[in-house]
Amino acid sequence: QERLVESGGGLVQPGGSLRLSCTTSGFNLDNYAVGWFRQVRGEDREGREGLACVSNIRGSLRTSYEGPAKGRFTISRDVANSIVYLQMNNLTREDEATYLCAEEGTYHCPERVSPWRFRVWGQGTQVTVPS
Repeated sequence: QERLVESGGGLVQPGGSLRLSCTTSGFNLDNYAVGWFRQVRGEDREGREGLACVSNIRGSLRTSYEGPAKGRFTISRDVANSIVYLQMNNLTREDEATYLCAEEGTYHCPERVSPWRFRVWGQGTQVTVPS
């Protein structure tokens, strides 16, 4: 059974950094794309904002980013330990949210990191940035 568990969230001061982890099981990271998202309120998929996606295309690591993540966030993965990371730098109050990872169901990231393309989700980890 495919499963994703997020960790690494917490309280961080403005300008600080955090590295989130998405520990996966039940599938091979080399065969499936994984994305990171965030949600400010609610639980519906519609409210989730896509941040980044990572996949393996014929042995080459491919990454893609959406607006909020470009230039500040980096997605990476540790295949041996089945973990996908999201390194977040220069955090601001606007980054406060619940962060979730999800598996896309195919080996490549979609053209846009849209939550509607991802099928298996973790429960999320909270990131708090005080004003």
